[in-house]
Amino acid sequence: MAIVLGTGEYRFEAVEDWARLPEGIVLGEVAAVAVDDRDRVYAFNRGKHPMVVFDRDGNFLSSWGQELFARPHGLHIGPDQSIYCTDDGNHTVCKCSLDGKLVLRIGHRDQPAPQMSGKPFNRCTHTALSPSGEIYVSDGYGNAMVHKYAPDGRHLMSWGGPGCDKGQFNLPHNIACDADGYVYVADRENHRIQIFDGNGKYEGQWNNMHRPSAMLLTPGPCPLCFVGEIGPYMAVNRDTPNLGPRISIFSKGELVGRLDAIGGPGAGIGQFTSPHGIALDSRGDLYVGEVTVASWPSLFPGQPLPQKLNSLRKFRRLPAA
Repeated sequence: MAIVLGTGEYRFEAVEDWARLPEGIVLGEVAAVAVDDRDRVYAFNRGKHPMVVFDRDGNFLSSWGQELFARPHGLHIGPDQSIYCTDDGNHTVCKCSLDGKLVLRIGHRDQPAPQMSGKPFNRCTHTALSPSGEIYVSDGYGNAMVHKYAPDGRHLMSWGGPGCDKGQFNLPHNIACDADGYVYVADRENHRIQIFDGNGKYEGQWNNMHRPSAMLLTPGPCPLCFVGEIGPYMAVNRDTPNLGPRISIFSKGELVGRLDAIGGPGAGIGQFTSPHGIALDSRGDLYVGEVTVASWPSLFPGQPLPQKLNSLRKFRRLPAA
């Protein structure tokens, strides 16, 4: 029986056992996922093979990155098909070719800036590109900043700081840029997405979401924003319904669709634990990376991890009902 999440225009069928791996390669927690212009899927994961590449049918193509990465976190592919890999374990951003050749490194490997200093980087989280190629980096676990770089890696400016006022952050976990150059920051623990111009001027925010973790803007004018919301971890609200984990779809800040986990959090097909990365292919199919090992003890304290972990999921886009 098909498992379908969502309603109306945004319905997706869960594809079971999509990713097929050869013997000797195990997919770790998939912190981020991206799709190139040939619909090849890149799973940035915390296993021994940090970047694992599949075709759209889930067939294994290649792997790389063993010498580059310590703890994968963020991933996106630019218009020129360069892939930007954010590593919060070694505090760097690596721009690579799609076959894994290092083109540019921003940050000093294994040399974090002082915590909450505002200087790059302390456990950076994600990157985005402006329409003219500037690189934005969200610097989120040990900092509360956004940093802007020239295409050649020169630091241009930074903005932010810890807090909950406009322009401040409480774990900037993801970042994206639209066709008009506006910058969207998933301000996770402030339960909002803040919007800035390209020079850090606050322009507004979207609320009414729970701990936005993953974020994807579709290309072109009037983009849709896919947001992976993660669930509550505190004992007092851990079992509260209607807070996630889930994927919500926004248009201009208004909720237009939602993929709720069937039966609440879990590792089963049609469920989520911590949607940490989102990508779409040319047909509108959805790929979701999850950090189940990291999130499981908070969601299900004292319960053992399931033997089968679906750290990379595919959902096939269905016609509107």
